[in-house]
Amino acid sequence: MYKLRSSDSVSSHPRRPYHSRLPASVGAAILLVLGLNIFVLPRFIHPLSPNEIKLSNFNLDALEAGLQKCRADAAPPIQYPVTTASSRSNARWNPSTGQNETIILRNATLFDGEKILGSSVDIVFKKGIIVSVTDAGQSPIIEGAKVFDLHGKFVTPGLVDMHSHHLAMPWPNLSSTDDTNELRTAFGPLTPFVRIVDSIKAYDIATTIIASGGVTTSLILPGSANIMGGEAVVVKNVLRSGDNEEFVVEEMLLEHGEPKENRRRYMKMACGENPRRVYSHTRMGNAWIFRKQMERAKELKGKQDAWCLKAAALKDTGSVAAIARFLEASSKDESATVYLEYDSSIAMLRGKVGINIHCYEPEDIEDMITHSKEFGFRIQAFHHALAAWEVPELIKASGENITIATFSEFGFYKKEAYEANLWAGKILSDHGVPVAYKSDHTGVDTNAKYLLFQAATAHSFHLPELLALQSITSVPARSLEIDHRVGYARAGYDADLVVWDSHPLSVGATALQVYIDGKPTLDPKRVEESLSNIKSISSAELFKPTIRETVTADVREALCSKIERAGSTFTITGIKMSHLEGHASAFSSSEALAMVIDDGKIVCFDSQAQCASISAESPVISLQNGHVLPGLTAVTASLGLSEISGDSNTGDGTIGKSANLESKKAVYAKYGIHLEGRGFTRARIGGVTKAITAPQSNGFAGGVSVGIKTTGKNTLLNGGIFKDDVGLHFSIGNRAKGTDFLPTISSEVSQLRELIIESQGMENVLGQAANGSIPLVVYADNEYDIQQLIKIKQDYPSLNLILFGGAGAPLVADQLAKAKIPVILTANRGAPDTFEKRFSLPGPPLSRSPAAILTEAGVKYALAIKGDSHIHNIPIEAGWAGKFAGLSAEQAVNLVSRNVEEILGLHIEEAKRDFVIWEGNPLEFGASVVIGVDGEDGVVSMCWPDSN
Repeated sequence: MYKLRSSDSVSSHPRRPYHSRLPASVGAAILLVLGLNIFVLPRFIHPLSPNEIKLSNFNLDALEAGLQKCRADAAPPIQYPVTTASSRSNARWNPSTGQNETIILRNATLFDGEKILGSSVDIVFKKGIIVSVTDAGQSPIIEGAKVFDLHGKFVTPGLVDMHSHHLAMPWPNLSSTDDTNELRTAFGPLTPFVRIVDSIKAYDIATTIIASGGVTTSLILPGSANIMGGEAVVVKNVLRSGDNEEFVVEEMLLEHGEPKENRRRYMKMACGENPRRVYSHTRMGNAWIFRKQMERAKELKGKQDAWCLKAAALKDTGSVAAIARFLEASSKDESATVYLEYDSSIAMLRGKVGINIHCYEPEDIEDMITHSKEFGFRIQAFHHALAAWEVPELIKASGENITIATFSEFGFYKKEAYEANLWAGKILSDHGVPVAYKSDHTGVDTNAKYLLFQAATAHSFHLPELLALQSITSVPARSLEIDHRVGYARAGYDADLVVWDSHPLSVGATALQVYIDGKPTLDPKRVEESLSNIKSISSAELFKPTIRETVTADVREALCSKIERAGSTFTITGIKMSHLEGHASAFSSSEALAMVIDDGKIVCFDSQAQCASISAESPVISLQNGHVLPGLTAVTASLGLSEISGDSNTGDGTIGKSANLESKKAVYAKYGIHLEGRGFTRARIGGVTKAITAPQSNGFAGGVSVGIKTTGKNTLLNGGIFKDDVGLHFSIGNRAKGTDFLPTISSEVSQLRELIIESQGMENVLGQAANGSIPLVVYADNEYDIQQLIKIKQDYPSLNLILFGGAGAPLVADQLAKAKIPVILTANRGAPDTFEKRFSLPGPPLSRSPAAILTEAGVKYALAIKGDSHIHNIPIEAGWAGKFAGLSAEQAVNLVSRNVEEILGLHIEEAKRDFVIWEGNPLEFGASVVIGVDGEDGVVSMCWPDSN
């Protein structure tokens, strides 16, 4: 047995503990030896193989790459300093195709993006950058500079359109090149991972047309079919601007030349009807799908952040083995494709993506604001937002300075657009909500070339002048966070400038030159030819736009209750112009005249002194710039037959493509007409007292149109229909083909000819059209289709054939005049947006206007509109056409009154003609209807009508 030695026996007295004390140097030596044994010696005893070294380096590189992404993710979006004369250069500039000579614009009236400067200025720019803006005559003499004296003409920054689809949906529109919406069942309504830059076609002819309207910068967005539609990108509207003058997408980008990591990112989203319709989800379903997406993005963001913290800590240790284990574990967590799929969604949560949301109605706007608060992303703008005016404080209370990017007048095309309000711009701005106008460019109805027109319309409905100009320059630039380089005309900004022929907010304001990155984009000779019928305007004559006169509800009620009574007498003073026949001699002096109306009849139209005795003690309406016009007649798209064009439940319905006239029966608009709706309200403020509406059709047969009164004073039983059967309508062209009955355009022409032959002598509307007793109105756009109609007229000269639409009419104007075929023109501001219209004239400043060419050829023509929400601007369209065609004011008015009546055979007696008294010139923006009189019934039919 093992026994303790005596020396190990327990003593009866405890011993003091013994501590070994080693010198510090010995301890350090021990640690060094241990370290060498553990970390160093094995490398010599068992050295790493070349592949192991490669793997180690690979892991270290992978870790560093991940950490670089961590640093990039954590960095806030770049914030640019205040732009000054020497603070920046234009990264888009290149020495091969860029601006290579200094340009000086002298004596310009400048709106600089914020205000109209109080005196004329000189603007100097070179290498795509504005160098200086100085008082006129103060700019230095620069050798070799090109100098242009503008004699006071208006200059603005290049316009900024923050919602366009050109380049992704190029003109002419073809199904094979439309890449705006990623619609795939596997993806569903969430496609944030796609990028519109991958859809851009850098050859789109619309780009040049858009630029000719002064629009130099555009945000190109995916479509609105999906809740999250994908990333958008900002472009400059100039083709082949790179070194080699090729169609290169990268060279179109606003931020071409800037480091990729500094470029702005934008997300297109949509709520409401569009994704609901496409995917058959309710709003609550769409909300859940979006929230689920963002919650998953939030989860992945958290994993990214955790990875970054762990990776940084591991790098500090230097442990290759630990790094390898960490990277291996990371690879099993989430795949790289998952992070790529969610990259833009995560970037939204990091504040790196500007959110632009297609959203119309208050409930959808509120829902999106709620989502933004829940997940912490910032909304840059709500787009369209036609009901945003109903909740301005809700929008403002979000605290994010959300911009409303909207239309000034386009509406009624679906339920979401039914709350469109002409006063929305004023209402929103009065509440401090930023307002931008945008095009939503896809086709002729939303042609971005006419972006300026939206601002002008908004101004006429009381959006202040400066805010109207800002709404298409600095406001969208600021919303898109590119206001350090575009949206202003100041030193240091991109030299994107537009020289206008008149005040930018005047009717038909046209660019004389558009500079993009300092380079002129318009051919001066072509511009001069396109404007050849316009009289020269000096700076002293520059038209200053006005706003519509309004009265309060109390004043309206007090006045109208008196003058609308049967047998009432009242006087209107301050009349300065009349376009009523028989009253031209009344303007032999410069004195404003008075008009006395008694029981709906004009009993005096003379000096105020001459009319005073007749109108003693009668109510007096005093005007400053009174104009008297005949009641206007609008040929409409669907007025009275459809209230919301996108919802068949709100209208009469549509004649399908498969409909034919084998039964020799036609559809009559008079049997489906209603005499009320929001289109009627707009018609009244536009001085439109009568309208022509044909049955809605998307095929060959169009039915018989009806003539209706728009004043709201009549029913179907007491004169609301002033002509039962106006014309028999057909369509020839692409939109009517594609059925077993009419598979081709040639079969359409054959069918029309057969109907004419077979209907001879028949006692129905077809027979009436065949013998010329009722107009045969044929819609056609293509010039060759129009030539087929000319041949039909030649073969059947008794036909009362009328061309409707007429985009290609200017190309065959002489032949139309010779054949005596009149035109109801819907395409005076047309565009080559479809293949059959690919040779249509874009209008000034790129070509002459259709109205000018038809006028010179001697074609009888009138103007019509395509969309009823635009009906109030019919007199503006007449003024616009008259400007480019060199028409007198009376001739311009006739385009929307007497010419319509004569072409369609409405036979309005002059003594029974409706007339309308305006405050202001209705051929310019800012005029208001004061009184309208139904000449047939002899009653006041309109009294200060309001659009609300």
